[in-house]
Amino acid sequence: MTTPTTGSNPDSHSDVPVDAEPAVTLYPQDDGPTLGATSAPVIEVDGRLFKDLARTGTLLPYEDWRLPAAARAADLASRMSLEAIAGLMLYSPHQPVPNPGVGPFAGTYGGRPYPEAGVPAWALTDQQRAMLTADHVRHVLVFTLQDADTAARWNNAMQALAESEPLGIPVNTSTDPRNGAAEASGAEFATSAADVSRWPEGLGMAALFEPDRVAEYAAIISREYRALGITTALGPQIDIATDPRWMRLQDTWGPHSGLVADYTRAYCDGMQTTPDGTGAAFGLTPGHADLPPTAVSYADPGWGGASVSTMVKHWPGGGTGEGGRDAHYGFGKFAVYPGGNESEHLRSFDAAFHLDGPTGSAGAVMPYYTISWHYRTPDGKVLNGEGAPTPPRANAYNRAIVHDLLREGHGFDGVVCTDWGITADPDPEIDHFGQRCYGVEDLDVAGRHQLAIDNGVDQFGGNSEAAPIIEAYRRIVARDGEATARARFEASASRLLRVFFRAGLFENPYLDPAGSTAVVGCEPFTAAARAAQRDSLVLLKNRRAVAVSDDAADDAAPVLPLGTDVRRVWVPTRHVEAQPGFMRGGEPARDIDPFDAAASPYMRADTPQEADAAVVFIESPLSNPYSTADRDAGGNGYLPLTLQYRPYTAATARPRSLAAGDFRETGDRAYRGKTNRAANATDLDAVITARESMGDRPVVVVVRMHNPAVLAELEPYADAIVVDFGVQQRAVWELLAGDFEPRGLLPITLPASMEAVEAHCEDLPFDYAAYTDAAGHAYAFGFGLNWSGVIDDVRTRRYRNR
Repeated sequence: MTTPTTGSNPDSHSDVPVDAEPAVTLYPQDDGPTLGATSAPVIEVDGRLFKDLARTGTLLPYEDWRLPAAARAADLASRMSLEAIAGLMLYSPHQPVPNPGVGPFAGTYGGRPYPEAGVPAWALTDQQRAMLTADHVRHVLVFTLQDADTAARWNNAMQALAESEPLGIPVNTSTDPRNGAAEASGAEFATSAADVSRWPEGLGMAALFEPDRVAEYAAIISREYRALGITTALGPQIDIATDPRWMRLQDTWGPHSGLVADYTRAYCDGMQTTPDGTGAAFGLTPGHADLPPTAVSYADPGWGGASVSTMVKHWPGGGTGEGGRDAHYGFGKFAVYPGGNESEHLRSFDAAFHLDGPTGSAGAVMPYYTISWHYRTPDGKVLNGEGAPTPPRANAYNRAIVHDLLREGHGFDGVVCTDWGITADPDPEIDHFGQRCYGVEDLDVAGRHQLAIDNGVDQFGGNSEAAPIIEAYRRIVARDGEATARARFEASASRLLRVFFRAGLFENPYLDPAGSTAVVGCEPFTAAARAAQRDSLVLLKNRRAVAVSDDAADDAAPVLPLGTDVRRVWVPTRHVEAQPGFMRGGEPARDIDPFDAAASPYMRADTPQEADAAVVFIESPLSNPYSTADRDAGGNGYLPLTLQYRPYTAATARPRSLAAGDFRETGDRAYRGKTNRAANATDLDAVITARESMGDRPVVVVVRMHNPAVLAELEPYADAIVVDFGVQQRAVWELLAGDFEPRGLLPITLPASMEAVEAHCEDLPFDYAAYTDAAGHAYAFGFGLNWSGVIDDVRTRRYRNR
């Protein structure tokens, strides 16, 4: 045996002051994992060391790291009280570290807000201490993190408190994606840790068309996650994004099911598989070998101290909302399949359940909020709506979707976790960011939990109250008997606990703050991220837009790279009108200056007349699909989601909606004949003004693209068009200056018109016409230019538009 090493601070127990940092004792051993403990004894059995978390003085099966995770989890589940299992099935509210004491997730320290408490940034809040001890919560959703050092110390404080509790069950910390290079999307809460590597957003990674790069990306951010104490990723978002209007499309890998399936395998393998310690696995460069090696699991192949369990979402596909509307809101609760393409939306999940790497399958699945209207299962059964055998219900409440299709049809035995906020009573206003208990509004809260549990759900996202789960248990006991109810709850507990064991949390959940600081955002990681940002930029156009004869059009000189002749650039400011935010609170109108002086190699001109070139930063059209003003004026409230900048009237939209039905409305959801406009319509004005002001000097348009935009309105006015799917501005300026050659490819098709979008089926990819520019280039999936012309390489041949 080797000598244990001990920290310098006092032990951490539930009665220790909030600013007392725990002392971690490490027990390295030659033939087994290094153990980390604060209060649990360590015992020796057969010449090896084990943590005596239950304080029995003997080695229990769940404490034996030689056993497979499934066996350990089943043993521990059998020892847990009903209250402890209920706590395991909960998720904490979003946790900001430190907690500012204001906002939707406010907390206190010894009854005082953080600015007044005089505690370190990593201290546990009163609410965190209560949820770990009184409520038995063990899945903690982290929100903002000040830095890696703070994150590591906060993790240690949580884990020490958890270890001091009966059975010593550690904490599994989860996160939404936090490595995006762009500002947080409108479809997720903002998550941050100031020093992580910054990568392109989902569509930006898709623009690489390289699964190997995704494996590298996942392997890197898994190391950063573990250094921050995070062991479960609430992602990836593997929906086949077939409708171009969907607000969450930017976080997907696009509509090509083959590309998304390959990316899914690469990402889940990269996140979940612990390297062998040399840094060589999954695309890690030799420079990563200098980082501390991580222990591998002794019983579960591929799992270990660098593993992060993935929660793929959203089953059985969330990208088919009628009219492109999203199910976070009652007005968007229906997914539709007019093209009968349900099976293709399952292709990415098939990939997640059959990984190439040793972990075999993604650890968890999240069903989406939607009611999958007239969904056809592989055996021909039609769900939800006219002729369906059961009332229309959201996916987590639909037994055919979870139990029959996921559990039995696909054989998935991992964790099923609901999306956030589906169990409480609905908001009376359909336009609010309320609860999403679609189709089960008639049940009480405990009844909703019971129905989901009966269907095979293990965990409830956004629910931190155990009482409804405990009441659901009692009802199942009354219906089926104690033994059956207990077995069902232990099954969920076992599935949830496997993640803890596979990630090595029971052996050593503690972090070295200095080591975390060295890993998170280290130069090899940030260099790989910067390269991905550069390679994700897509060049759509690079030719003079000024009048030329048809005969000379093909010979028009390119304008990029700008080169040394350009010294001063005109970058116009932007204006975005007031619009509803993600939480449906009003976002006021705002003026935006997009110019980042620190990122640009060029001086900014005060006027177009003083500039050598114009660079116009815009974003794809922003619109709102529901209007209470329209409803209050006698309409149904529904408006078309528009992908064009000028006002759009939906003259050719379907005359009747495919799905309808909500207690907060009557009648149909169609919007035919109605007009909507983009909140950023002035983006188009800026492009036209630049063209008029610059004469024959270059006009470059950079589009931050959330959704496929109709570029017919602006392409004729631009000499060059660059699409940014979520990068830092420095990468854009480097491209414009010619520091590297563009190589990104469109991961989506840009529609020829809104009429083409209205004619397409929400569940079908590539069924609308692409916009074609003056040079004859169709802005379709897989298109992109380099300095020499249209890119045609192994990537474009591997992933072809159908």
